[in-house]
Amino acid sequence: MSRRRRSQSLRRRGSQRTLSLVAILFIFALTLAPPVKNYFTQRAQISALESQLASDNSALVAAQQELERWKDPSYVKSQARERLHFVLPGERQYIVTGVDGNNEPAPTTKVEDQLPQGQPWYTKMIASITEAGK
Repeated sequence: MSRRRRSQSLRRRGSQRTLSLVAILFIFALTLAPPVKNYFTQRAQISALESQLASDNSALVAAQQELERWKDPSYVKSQARERLHFVLPGERQYIVTGVDGNNEPAPTTKVEDQLPQGQPWYTKMIASITEAGK
């Protein structure tokens, strides 16, 4: 009987050791889980900020290049002529409209076609405003 008790006590010790080892590993995993999660979250934030920094740097370079272009008097002059329609003294400026070659009358709107003939002008106006708001 003593052998039987010994073997049972050894089994108990072995199962107790296994149980205590599993409990220690579980507590260890619970202890490490939040810092590991925080680490990966912070790494994701760092990579997002690095990509934002790279895009901001490229925008900064583009802005610096545009600033250098604006320092050139000929560029400023060309932009004033193009954007603001400035002309030098003694020059005449002509603005040509309808360059696309379409000399056809403007197409009628849907609203005008949908209204019955003989309606007052204000009905057409209200219908046109309503259609434009859609």
